Amino acid sequence: MSAVLTRPGLSRWPVPPLLWATAGIHVGAAIALLAVPAQWPWILAVVVLNNAVVTGIGLWPRSTALGDNLLRLPAAAVARREVALTIDDGPEPEVTPAVLDLLDAAGARATFFCIAAHVQRHPELVREIVRRGHSVQNHSHVHSHRFSLLGPRGLAREIQAAQAVLSDVTGEVPGFFRAPAGLRNPFLAPVLHRMGLALASWTRRGFDTRERDPQRVLQRLTKGLAAGDILLLHDGNCARDAQDRPVVLTVLPALLAELRRQRLVPVTLPQALSTPRSPAP
Repeated sequence: MSAVLTRPGLSRWPVPPLLWATAGIHVGAAIALLAVPAQWPWILAVVVLNNAVVTGIGLWPRSTALGDNLLRLPAAAVARREVALTIDDGPEPEVTPAVLDLLDAAGARATFFCIAAHVQRHPELVREIVRRGHSVQNHSHVHSHRFSLLGPRGLAREIQAAQAVLSDVTGEVPGFFRAPAGLRNPFLAPVLHRMGLALASWTRRGFDTRERDPQRVLQRLTKGLAAGDILLLHDGNCARDAQDRPVVLTVLPALLAELRRQRLVPVTLPQALSTPRSPAP
């Protein structure tokens, strides 16, 4: 089920109940420690357990307990039988052009969550993505494996640096952010809110960065496939099949054929949510 997205940046960030509870536990623990200091092992255990729960939820990409998280398209998009193809970790010159050709051949539109450092190396390729009618969104500046360990300032620097690059190259300001590997911490949601970005995850993924069997990737993406789904593939960091071909290039034609068979329409996230593209300043 998708979270209800608020209008980021236009109001105070709505603190999730889990974080209010966490704050209450920490305040209560401090009071208890002053009142009954001999019970400090139990008090510490409660705090540690609470922090472990919050950390674990941040490592679950599809969770909504730390703030809004787009997992499925809204009802209006479902009624139009739309799905969102999202393609991460590019652009990759050896893969992305072929992905674009396959999408063009099917008349499909997709959302590319691009790593800004890659965009800086291949700006013309990113402009070609936009020229062909697709959407380019924010997937961080360097896609650091330490992303979920950053504090508020570190997160803001990483995301804002990517916003600046993507806006400059495409001429459009991204409205969506996807965390590297989907991993995050409690500081991310308020940072995104201030920047006017919505966190977008997925309904189902193919694990095509490590799965070398295209058929297994396709099965993961199509099992239970329905209108409103957000599907995740990769043009960057993608695994290669037994013939040393990027898995996404084998999976995508079959996936697009299945979408046609089910009369599902692949659109970009801004199209599905009717979010107009903002010109970069």
